[in-house]
Amino acid sequence: MRGPSEPEVTVFAGPTMATSSRARSLVRAHRLRRPVKRGDVTALVRAHKRPGVLAIVDGLFHESLAVGHAELREALHRGWRVWGLSSMGAIRAREMASLGMRGFGRVFRRFVEEDDFQDDEVALLHESTPPYRPLTEPLVHVRAAAEHLLARGLVDPDLARRALSDLKARWFGERTLRASVAALSRSAVDHGEKRREVLHELHPFDRFRVKTIDLEEFLETRPWLLDDVPQIGPTARRTRRK
Repeated sequence: MRGPSEPEVTVFAGPTMATSSRARSLVRAHRLRRPVKRGDVTALVRAHKRPGVLAIVDGLFHESLAVGHAELREALHRGWRVWGLSSMGAIRAREMASLGMRGFGRVFRRFVEEDDFQDDEVALLHESTPPYRPLTEPLVHVRAAAEHLLARGLVDPDLARRALSDLKARWFGERTLRASVAALSRSAVDHGEKRREVLHELHPFDRFRVKTIDLEEFLETRPWLLDDVPQIGPTARRTRRK
């Protein structure tokens, strides 16, 4: 529940929370909106006299124009605290950090720290109506799975890199979970016991869905209540201490 002195938080989200009962439960304390598109932020900001907190998670970009930099800049100018994470939000937070938009989580950190990390990594197909269930798997999730398998010594590094490159070369609408798991399993250091271990490690796949994990942590830790919160969030703080 939101306390009487806490700001109202509006969250634009869809497929990132569709597979997570935890995220759906946490977001009930806030105002949930559909994945953001061009004009949605302008309409929201101009309809409210008092600024609040705006969290951009998911956004549309194919069937409509993506949320614009100008409307996010207007929100910031009007005193809104604007956060971005997980997907479209992480992209815009990276692009507009110098203007005051805040970023949170693992996906945002990749955009900041990895020069070759591209917008395509977070793209996916999803249902057009609530709950916006995902139909494909974002490459950033597959990359997280590959890194886990590499750390366990279950896949060959060269084969794993090749699998990720092959998936990256595909249209994001072809990156299904089945195709991704198959590609990683073919990277196993052998085709016997290790391949079975790879398949075992990839189920359930939820633990590699870093976009969703970022949203869960954002809603749970509520960084908008802390004036001195670091730009990237709690996960980054742990990483930087290493």
